[in-house]
Amino acid sequence: MAGGITDTGELYSPYVGLVYMFNLIVGTGALTMPKAFATAGWLVSLVLLMFLGFMSYMTTTFVVEAMAAANAQLRWKRMEKRKEDDEDEDSSSGVSDSDVLLQDGYERAETRPILSVQRRGSPNIFEITERVEMGQMASMFFNKVGVNLFYFCIIIYLYGDLAIYAAAVPVSLMQVTCSATGNHSCSVGDGTKYNDTDKCWGPIRRIDAYRLYLAAFTLLLGPFTFFNVQKTKYLQIMTSLMRWIVPLSSKDAAASHLACRSFILMIILALIRISRGQAEGHPSMAQLSGIRNLFGVCVYSFMCQHSLPSLITPISKKKHVNKLVLLDYILILAFYSLLSFTAIYCFRNDTLMDMYTLNFTNCEIINVAFIRYFLGLFPVFTISTNFPIIAVTLRNNWKTLFHREGGTYPWVVDRIVFPAITLIPPVLVAFCTHDLESLVGITGAYAGNGIQYLIPAFLAYCSRKDTQLVFGSGTVNKHLSPFRHTFWIVFVLIWGFSCFVFVTANIVLSESKL
Repeated sequence: MAGGITDTGELYSPYVGLVYMFNLIVGTGALTMPKAFATAGWLVSLVLLMFLGFMSYMTTTFVVEAMAAANAQLRWKRMEKRKEDDEDEDSSSGVSDSDVLLQDGYERAETRPILSVQRRGSPNIFEITERVEMGQMASMFFNKVGVNLFYFCIIIYLYGDLAIYAAAVPVSLMQVTCSATGNHSCSVGDGTKYNDTDKCWGPIRRIDAYRLYLAAFTLLLGPFTFFNVQKTKYLQIMTSLMRWIVPLSSKDAAASHLACRSFILMIILALIRISRGQAEGHPSMAQLSGIRNLFGVCVYSFMCQHSLPSLITPISKKKHVNKLVLLDYILILAFYSLLSFTAIYCFRNDTLMDMYTLNFTNCEIINVAFIRYFLGLFPVFTISTNFPIIAVTLRNNWKTLFHREGGTYPWVVDRIVFPAITLIPPVLVAFCTHDLESLVGITGAYAGNGIQYLIPAFLAYCSRKDTQLVFGSGTVNKHLSPFRHTFWIVFVLIWGFSCFVFVTANIVLSESKL
């Protein structure tokens, strides 16, 4: 996620890129959005969703612009290196007077802005052909403090991701299995409210079942944190099997459009129930108390900036990449609105689950057992395949943050300490709480805020300064953001910092009332 320069991979068309980006963005956050909509009110939710979608699109164009600037700088450095190598060869072999004159002319040409000496048919220097990850861009454009803050933000976000995943899987398993036994059969979505102390199987309470599933989840997938997940063939085999059983994980940039079938199925089932006059929802127009969680959920649900280098670089034709991204955001906005509105009108506010799929495990909603279990367990399969990959990414970011040039880590630190500090905190958080809406909301409101707003804005600002310094003030980045005026960067920064203050103040005030 936050590494350096990596292989571009196989190229694909802009339309395939559109599908990949849709699947990348529509993920776990979307499953918690219906409850957040119901909590904040439909009008407030719709306005905030549209505004945050616009803000996310703006910062996405900032990242694309920074990617182009990074590619240009890499090309320039290679040209400078070749020039130095040629000069060394000439000085070692000896040159004539005429060669000196020619060389002087060449050097004068090189002192002009680099674009002025390109041949007409040569590729544009700002063409995005190398995949430069956000960590490498931060190293290129930020100072040391900025780079450390970048990695700190990424690490906090990944911890939030892992905590959400570690809670979501046991919650889904607890709800499905506890409701499939005893007197609770088919009753997850029937409006019955269960406490953590209610019985699940015999003497086992629901909270005990949740923690047993959490322990099993940790013991099964946690060990992969101690290995190189890219080279662990057993994980790759397990991931492939999972993805044949269920739709591909929608947080994977290479996921298939099949990942959206579960969402579409839930929309269709909700519409059928509404059309039959069985709708129970009466959502309010506005409830300001729910804005905090809604903000975090929406930010988390639009998150894609950290994965853009892997997604944008392989697109074969990038001339209209910003328009492609805009179309994707419009489609995603419509999709989120449809999913959430059908949910809040189909189900009563107090019956909407943190994980929306669990509302469809009720026999009155669906009388086909396979579909009930498929939707109820959908997060289990998709999240389980991603957990080890994100854990290894977090572990590697810890290593990068503390890495010193030429230094190596002792075996115990490399193989034990870093994996342990990666795995233990999110599991402890999941052990203490399984409130998915709050976990998603806090992760999005803090770390997500930094990744989606602050980092892209600073990348755009610093890359523009560096581009003018290296290539001259008249040089134009072909992938310059449509929001090219400095006002937009300042606006995003003010918005991002204001959100930090608002969310923190809201949490403090809420806690003081308890």
